[in-house]
Amino acid sequence: MAEMMIAEMQHAYKSFDKRRVLEDVTIEIEKGKILGLIGPSGAGKSTTIKCLMGMEKLDRGTTKIFNVTMPNRKILAKIGYMGQSDALYESLSGEENLQFFGNLMGLKKKALAAAIQENLALVNLSDAAKIQVQNYSGGMKRRLSLAISLLAKPELLVLDEPTVGIDPSLRVEIWKQLRTIATQGNSIIITTHVMDEAEKCDLVGLIIEGKVFAWGSPAALKKQFKVDTIEAVFLKAEVPSK
Repeated sequence: MAEMMIAEMQHAYKSFDKRRVLEDVTIEIEKGKILGLIGPSGAGKSTTIKCLMGMEKLDRGTTKIFNVTMPNRKILAKIGYMGQSDALYESLSGEENLQFFGNLMGLKKKALAAAIQENLALVNLSDAAKIQVQNYSGGMKRRLSLAISLLAKPELLVLDEPTVGIDPSLRVEIWKQLRTIATQGNSIIITTHVMDEAEKCDLVGLIIEGKVFAWGSPAALKKQFKVDTIEAVFLKAEVPSK
C-alpha cells in the first residue's frame, strides 16, 4: 500500500499566537481517491492543507507528498492548488490568466490551448474568456481559479472551498469532472461546507477544533453515527450530546 499513498500527515500540531489550531492531526490519501475535509469555519481545514503542502510550518509532526517530506518546492510545483483567495491577474483576461499559469506549469503550446478551451467550458466561462478579470464577479473568479488548478491534470489536486459562489447545476458538472480525474488515477483533497459534496468523496475527515473528530468513508461514518446523511454526522459532532 505504501507505493499507493500520495499524501500523508502524521501527528501534526500547529499554533498561531499561542492558539492551538491543529492538535495531533493525522490524514492520508491514496492514489485515485477523493478526500473531503469538512468542519465548521475556523476548525482548521485550510490550515491542515497548507501544512500538508509545507506552505505553513508545523510545530510538530511530519507531512509527505509523493513520499517526499514537505516543504519541497519541486513537489509543490506538481500539485494543483486552489486556495480560498483567488490569486489572479485582474488586468488580464480569463484566457490570458490561463495562458500565464499554464506556461508556468510547463504546458506546451498545443496542449495548453486544448486545456484552456476544455477547462473554460467546464467552468462555463467560454463566453467570458476575453473579458478582463477585474470585470468578473466573485463567482466567476472562483470558477477561473478552479480552471487554472485543473490545467495540467496534476497527480494531486488540493482545493480549498472550490465551489463557494458557484450555482448548483455547475457544481454537479464540476463534480463529474473531479470524479473522472480520480478515476484516471489522480488524487483530490477538497475542503467543503457543502454536505452533499462530502457524500461524493471516497473518504471524509471531520475536523472539529483542530482535531480529527471522525474519519472514514461516507457510508462508514453514517453507520458509525447511526444517521442517514453526512450532514447529520456533522450535526452530531458539533453537539455530541444530541
